[in-house]
Amino acid sequence: MKKIFLIIEREFLTRVKKKSFIITTILVPLLMAGVMVGMFLIQTIKDDEKKKIVVIDQSGLATTAFENTENITFDFRSDASLDSLKKNFKEEKLYAIVSISELTGQKNQPIVDIYSFKQINLDVQRQVGRSMEQAVEEYKLNSYDIQGLDTIMASIKTNLNVKLFVWDDAGKEKVSNAGLNMGISYVLTFIIYFFIFLFGNMVMTGVIEEKSSRIIEVIVSSVKPFQLMMGKIIGIASVGLLQFLIWIILTFGLVLGVQSFFLKPSPEAITQTMGQGVVPEEMMQQVLQDPAVNDIIASIASINFVPIILSFFFFFLFGYLLYASMFAAVGSAVEKEADTQQLVLPITIPLMIGLFLMLHTFQYPNSSLSFWSSMVPFTSPMVMMARVPFGVPLWEIALSLSLLFLTFVGMAWFAGKIYRTGILMYGKKPSLKEMWKWLKYKN
Repeated sequence: MKKIFLIIEREFLTRVKKKSFIITTILVPLLMAGVMVGMFLIQTIKDDEKKKIVVIDQSGLATTAFENTENITFDFRSDASLDSLKKNFKEEKLYAIVSISELTGQKNQPIVDIYSFKQINLDVQRQVGRSMEQAVEEYKLNSYDIQGLDTIMASIKTNLNVKLFVWDDAGKEKVSNAGLNMGISYVLTFIIYFFIFLFGNMVMTGVIEEKSSRIIEVIVSSVKPFQLMMGKIIGIASVGLLQFLIWIILTFGLVLGVQSFFLKPSPEAITQTMGQGVVPEEMMQQVLQDPAVNDIIASIASINFVPIILSFFFFFLFGYLLYASMFAAVGSAVEKEADTQQLVLPITIPLMIGLFLMLHTFQYPNSSLSFWSSMVPFTSPMVMMARVPFGVPLWEIALSLSLLFLTFVGMAWFAGKIYRTGILMYGKKPSLKEMWKWLKYKN
């Protein structure tokens, strides 16, 4: 164990001191924070272009359907010709022409066409469509000549808030929210998939670099190949986790700093808000009185985060160790990274299958496919984490973790035998058949 710890320390210090580690550790949070702030700023940007839209209406419904806004002006010309408007389109500085036919067909509705010399704004297209749909619906309802129709339609509109209650083994009920559970499952599962793939490739690349530089020949004279492989796997994982934590802290620190500096409300906005008699405490009370908000708060409060966090840690740890041992075996068998494509494919396929099965598990967390996929060690890190937020019996989690751990131990033994032979083999690109023969070699 002492030699393994020495290798872990060597891998950790060597990589942390690299310029590439320092540069990526600083640049990635800056890029991520820039993207997050940029997306927020883009959402706040409004289209201020003044738009003049001519409406050729033959249905008689458009006059009440379209209302002028700050940036859009509708000009109704029922007797105008589409060809003449097309000729004078640029001279009149029009944005678009809306042509509305008479009410035709069995459904008694018009045909709405929009003409322009350039692609129009999608919001404008949707606004035209929604406005005409509402106008036609009102026209059809009024054609029935029913007294108090507006009151009747308003009274039958129903918005039900359906709550889900789940009983635990003790018979105690708690509020559950499928959307919230799905969000937690998606985030945790994607993190596991992404970092298993990322760290596994880092292990493979590190093994190839040392093998190509012949440093490995000196190292294996002092330690066993299996010790070297395990030390490298754990050392690279510790570097990756450290970098990941720094990314999270710096990214959120930068985002909060930028928001507080650039996006703080102006004194005029604060004065206007206070002048309306709305203070933060009252606004909070209004938000808390919303039934939907109360349901979300109750759902979050009912979630037992301890098993979710523990499951995430162990499934991530053992899943990484399982796949990293296979990536290390592939790295030991080749001399160039370009030669890994054929050998890496059998490793990446189970990862991809686990990601696809995750999508099924969101909808059916207790189905037979979800259950058995969460027991198969090569897909369980993703699938089981997609199930855990929905509530999984403890024995299923324990069984899945046990199978995953035993598979890691067996795979580490197999990978160690391949690593032992391949790490000192040069000048030949091995096939999967030849690597299978290496497993039969004696010490």
